[in-house]
Amino acid sequence: MGLISNRVERSEIKPGDHIYTYRAVFAYSHHGIFVGGSKVVHFRPQRNLNSSTDTPDFYDSSSSNPSSCPIFPDCGFRQPNSGVVLSCLDCFLRNGSLYCFDYGVPPSVFLSRVRGGTCTTATSDSFDMVIHRAMYLLQNGFGNYNVFENNCEDFALYCKTGLLIVDRLGVGGSGQASSVIGAPLAAILSSPLKLLMPSPVGMAVMTAGMYSMSRYATDIGVRTDVIKVAVEDLPLDLESFSSKEEDEDDEDDEDDEDDEDDEDDEEEEEAPATKKKKDSKMLVVR
Repeated sequence: MGLISNRVERSEIKPGDHIYTYRAVFAYSHHGIFVGGSKVVHFRPQRNLNSSTDTPDFYDSSSSNPSSCPIFPDCGFRQPNSGVVLSCLDCFLRNGSLYCFDYGVPPSVFLSRVRGGTCTTATSDSFDMVIHRAMYLLQNGFGNYNVFENNCEDFALYCKTGLLIVDRLGVGGSGQASSVIGAPLAAILSSPLKLLMPSPVGMAVMTAGMYSMSRYATDIGVRTDVIKVAVEDLPLDLESFSSKEEDEDDEDDEDDEDDEDDEDDEEEEEAPATKKKKDSKMLVVR
């Protein structure tokens, strides 16, 4: 894709591609997985699945009802109480432009992208595996939608990589969400440096650098709190998965402590026995 724009034509995308489009005059983007046949699997807030207008959900809340699509009768298909939806490409784009998400980009390219939610340093799995994950999640769901922790970009990133963030308390893998948090955070952290940098240009460069580094630190390709999870092992409640991983870590720590205690007890038991042997040897010598 291009360094400045990831915009593509419909003829350029392939099944298994991570695509996105912008909403509300480029205010935010909505992401999904193209599965072929002009169909897209994407993730949306459950409470807005039947709405026909945008709401302040930051990501997508557009409508894809089967009755509103004259082309594909199964457009808008979803399981009850699930935010994973199958839409036709036209309903997904809603007259917007089509963009393709980049995977496996070098850090220099990642940092050069001013806007988050366009690329990642993580590498993509095979297209067959990506489509398998998307269709499996269409039938089984992807947990509860959360703007910062579990949104449409997180869904597409998981389908492409199989990587899941263990710590669900912080920002997810979404580059767009990290940009929203990173921009004001960079401004706050760089404000004390105004005394050292009186030049507005130097201050702007410093703030931009901190913003880019904060985005890079939360990228799913460099984070240390991610693990590869098979889609069949993905629980319906992703928060329970995080708790399970933390419990397993605690159990491992407890097992290590128990092993250390057992070793100490064995050493204490061996000490009197050794002393008795020494005493018996002394008696024999005498």
